[in-house]
Amino acid sequence: MAEPGRPQRVSQGIAGTWPTGRSASAGGFAPVGSGLWPGIVETLRAWASAEAGAGRLLPWVPVAFGAGIALYFAADHEPVLWVVAATAIALMLGAVLLRRSRLFASALLIAAVAAGFAMATWKTARIAHTVLAKPLYSVSLSGFVETRDIRERTDRFVLRVSAMEAQRSDVKLERVRLSVRKGTAPEVGSFVQLKARLLPPISPVRPGSYDFSRDMFFQGIGASGFVMGAITASVPPDAGGLRLRYAAFMQGLRDAIDARIRSTLEGDNRAIATALLTGRRDAITAPVNDAMFISGLGHVLSISGYHMAVVAGVVFFAVRALLALIPGLAVGHPIKKWSAAAALAAAAFYLLLSGAEVATQRSFFMTAVVLIAVMVDRRAITFRTLAVAALIVLAVAPEALVHPSFQMSFAATLGLVALVQIGMPNLFASPDHSATARIAMWGGREIAMLFLASLIAGLATTPYAAFHFHRVTPYGVLANLGAMPVVSALVMPAGLLGLLAAPFGLDGVFWWLMGIGIDWMVMVSRWVASLPGAIGRIPAFGIAPLIAASLGIIVMGLLRTPLRWSGGLVLLAAVLWGLTARPPDILIAGDGQSVAVRGRDGHFHMIRAGKDNFLLKEWLAADADPRDAGSPALADGVSCDEAGCVTPLADGRLVALALRIDALADDCSRAALVVTARPAPPDCAAMVVDRQRLAAQGGLALTRRGDGFAVQAVKARGADRPWAPAAAGEADFGASLAPPVPRNRDATPSEADLQADD
Repeated sequence: MAEPGRPQRVSQGIAGTWPTGRSASAGGFAPVGSGLWPGIVETLRAWASAEAGAGRLLPWVPVAFGAGIALYFAADHEPVLWVVAATAIALMLGAVLLRRSRLFASALLIAAVAAGFAMATWKTARIAHTVLAKPLYSVSLSGFVETRDIRERTDRFVLRVSAMEAQRSDVKLERVRLSVRKGTAPEVGSFVQLKARLLPPISPVRPGSYDFSRDMFFQGIGASGFVMGAITASVPPDAGGLRLRYAAFMQGLRDAIDARIRSTLEGDNRAIATALLTGRRDAITAPVNDAMFISGLGHVLSISGYHMAVVAGVVFFAVRALLALIPGLAVGHPIKKWSAAAALAAAAFYLLLSGAEVATQRSFFMTAVVLIAVMVDRRAITFRTLAVAALIVLAVAPEALVHPSFQMSFAATLGLVALVQIGMPNLFASPDHSATARIAMWGGREIAMLFLASLIAGLATTPYAAFHFHRVTPYGVLANLGAMPVVSALVMPAGLLGLLAAPFGLDGVFWWLMGIGIDWMVMVSRWVASLPGAIGRIPAFGIAPLIAASLGIIVMGLLRTPLRWSGGLVLLAAVLWGLTARPPDILIAGDGQSVAVRGRDGHFHMIRAGKDNFLLKEWLAADADPRDAGSPALADGVSCDEAGCVTPLADGRLVALALRIDALADDCSRAALVVTARPAPPDCAAMVVDRQRLAAQGGLALTRRGDGFAVQAVKARGADRPWAPAAAGEADFGASLAPPVPRNRDATPSEADLQADD
């Protein structure tokens, strides 16, 4: 209903977008007498016309912009920047020239795609740096410590390299991330000298899995590794710059806050409280961390839009309430706008305190757009504010598009905005406006709103959780209903009050209150995680179903007419597509030290020459396998000796992992597939995955196809990106493995053979 004294605008809302009674009956279609099919066509045309109306284009611009960024990351090699930029500029100028034409909408969206592609290309060119290609075993490094993470078992820090010396290598890196024994990480801002073993950034552990090397590249990190020996502090050659001094100051502030929390709380309570306020969450123990994510409360541990909204909301309402107590201010001044400005300042401080990671930046931009809308008398929660926030985030950090936190956050936010703008007005509309009815319905409405918000956000993020983490949270709504009111009403407000009271030494009681709320949250997460079926494991599926699911969510969220339900059909098709994906029969690690072979029982049997538990955990999770990475049952059916291991496929053929050269002759004669990190003999009678292929393609996933295998590789054919450079002298291995064709062998000795006999 329209507000009193304000005329109702038929151009807004759902009713204003649907065809009028002249073109369609109440049911939405034209009368039967005029023909069913023409009526359907006319109704669809009217709905499409309504969706293309004024004000409907802006929310689709960030979608097109993001599509351009996605195309950039799908490219096999780096685009030519000047060509990409010129194309984007030309298309944007064309859209401007067509602004009064019917083609304007299409031209604008095409220009947005080109702009997204160009922005991602420019960002990569701007931050380009060297990435380590091969391990270096003893490297002398000196430089400034930029960041430090306190973890459960080890500490980790990022070193901005000033000088680097390595034997038989002249590579120069800008930043490296190093692990050290717990409690030995140097202070942020210090200048240190050390020796380290450096490794290339972690590549995907299987085709289609998350690319950590891409993340490290956009963080400016060219290698990871661990410190060997002692770390020596020394006099820096220069001051290090303003950015380093700022990082040292903020790290000191975080350490001081953690120390104040530590004086009252301990264990996981202290770690969670620190994570909520400073973003440092690595000290949380594995059991509690797992329970939080299994129950669906894992989002609480990562500073996101929820945390920003709580911080800004608490400050906004507190400042507004205090200003309202002063009659002169409340009557003659815009205290609502002043409160929004104070909330914006608090959100900015929270952004800096928490480390300003990409996910937190995204949350801040969204919150800032909402608060600025309040300050300029605009509606705060709209699709336009969401679109502007998405454009800002993607323009600043195009790489955020492929990160799960961005995908999950904006999917959830889109669902919630659609709920607020479309669902809630109709759901809670009531002709009874008496005070008694309002009081009676308040509690029910709040509970219903919380339930619907948890349900919508959970459903919207499910495809991304299933794709990236291979699990869903069946009881996520239950966990959020049980824990989030306490987190919102007690934990976060107590934390903010603790920050304000800490300089006066009066913060202890607030940390204590925060601990009570955290105890409740952990208890709820453990209880929900212990329920039958709480761990919803989902086998891995390809990127195509995820793209289809994203399209379905966007259509359902942005469209206003019944055309939105076509998005539901797309989403349903994407779910079925993902669930019917065929799992691989063999997984091979990029270093050739681990192989997973699916046996007759349908489970993977692991052949291991190393101790990479992280890789095994990822393989098992992607296969929806509940077994632990250290379980002895993983090696059932695997026969090993010092020379190698062998295990059968479901069809009885053998797969061998050859560890020594003398094992290759035997394996080539009896196995269908031989995996080796050594050069394979050219006359091997088996299909071979050797060092050359692994170096060029990385990890492999093989699916049986007749007598051979279809091959999926971490590095696609011809792929050469800054974060995953192509190997030198890369050969064309193709996308399949077939048994070698028997051939006649020339027994004539070569000249070299005769010389060797001499």
